[in-house]
Amino acid sequence: MIRVYKSTFDKKTLNFKLWTYFIGLVSIILITLWLLQIVFINSFYENMKMREIKKVGDQLVDQYSSESFEDILIEKALSEGISINILDDTGRLVFPLEFFDIIRQPRLETNTFSELLTNLYKSNDNTTLYTRADDRIEFPILTYGAILENEQGSNYFLYINTVLEPIDSTVNVIQNQLIIISILAFLLAIGLSVIISRKLSKPIVQITDQAKNLMIGNYDVDFEKGYYREIDNLADTLNQTTRELQRTRELRQDLMANMTHDLKTPLTLIKSYGEMIRDISGDDKIKRDYHLGIIIDETDRLTNFVDDMLDLSKVQSGLKSLDMKEFDIYKCVEKVLKRFNYFVEKENFEIRLNKKGDTMVIGDEPKVEQALYNIIINAINYSLEEKIVRINVEEIEDKWVSVSVIDKGEGIPEEELNLIWDRYYRGGKDHTRGKAGSGIGLAIVKTIVNAHGGRCFVESSIGKGSTFILQFIKSNNKKIDGDRT
Repeated sequence: MIRVYKSTFDKKTLNFKLWTYFIGLVSIILITLWLLQIVFINSFYENMKMREIKKVGDQLVDQYSSESFEDILIEKALSEGISINILDDTGRLVFPLEFFDIIRQPRLETNTFSELLTNLYKSNDNTTLYTRADDRIEFPILTYGAILENEQGSNYFLYINTVLEPIDSTVNVIQNQLIIISILAFLLAIGLSVIISRKLSKPIVQITDQAKNLMIGNYDVDFEKGYYREIDNLADTLNQTTRELQRTRELRQDLMANMTHDLKTPLTLIKSYGEMIRDISGDDKIKRDYHLGIIIDETDRLTNFVDDMLDLSKVQSGLKSLDMKEFDIYKCVEKVLKRFNYFVEKENFEIRLNKKGDTMVIGDEPKVEQALYNIIINAINYSLEEKIVRINVEEIEDKWVSVSVIDKGEGIPEEELNLIWDRYYRGGKDHTRGKAGSGIGLAIVKTIVNAHGGRCFVESSIGKGSTFILQFIKSNNKKIDGDRT
């Protein structure tokens, strides 16, 4: 129970943060409602009332020349619940007039009329809006005044009054409602925040627990999806990572098995033939030389094996700074092929080289030479009875220069095509000794080509051979910047 409590209320957990954010958001909304509905409602009501009265007054001023102006005044007074009067320049009431008003000729109180005139003459648009106090009324009076200009005779004055009644009773009702709403909102917010935070954090907690299993080497875990898209994407990524880690472990196991075989066999031969020289052929020059030759060959094989193991790290280290220059990759292939004269002269290999289009590229020529060497020796090593290797260097798509190395070897199974570029992968577990290497030659090729912004492809059919394609960017598609760090 203690562990669950700490997990739930740990301030760094997603649960706690979502809960606090949710409660904070609801609090801000409720505080805003209280301020608007309780604290600022009086000033809000007064401003709304002033805008309403001014709007009515301005409309009446605009309609003053209308023949039905008196009807409009009566309609507005009744519909808006306000007092509307028309006064002459002495403060005498012009509208509305009853029968006896004609005899009495009522006037606006002198001080009130003087206040109206003072405010009107201070204004810039012949209208005024202000509040005034009246000893006869407890509440302030909102007054609107306007000059109604007459082309003939004296001007009239529009005089509108309305009482700014208090809304305390309304505020009390709203306050009681807000108290209830606030309590319900907080309870609902707490409940929803707990549910939502757990719903959001649950898949993350599950993925974390599964990742712990992965950390200790359990590659059978399956990261669950189905909650929301971000978790689905994370689960997909982790599942793919798990598969890659599983494949890496298998490759490592294969590497260890290959290394054990490739180290044990020559060491056994070296020891055996050394003992034979010591015990049997020490005085027989012909046998001794033969046995020593085998020891030297096996020593060279071990040296090459160790060199291959170090090559990948050397290449990766060297690719940190490429000496990018323009060169003809066709001539580069010709230069590399000179290193394969032994296979042509001694083992009857036929290597055909063809060119098509512009073959100028940008790159680090020595590094490209190494990639080309690895891809060609791979074709030779895996050739069978038909010892023919074709190399096509051609311009494609006005952007790329492609180098295709085609052999007539045993081919690669379809399920292994995506694996051949992996370091330490070696297709087929039963290659003849001397032809199967350490399994990093193609990994070196891919590393070099990718560093040049190029592309690698392979096409293969079992029993028909393979085609390895390296593509480099043409020189007219890439700016030469000298050394690239």
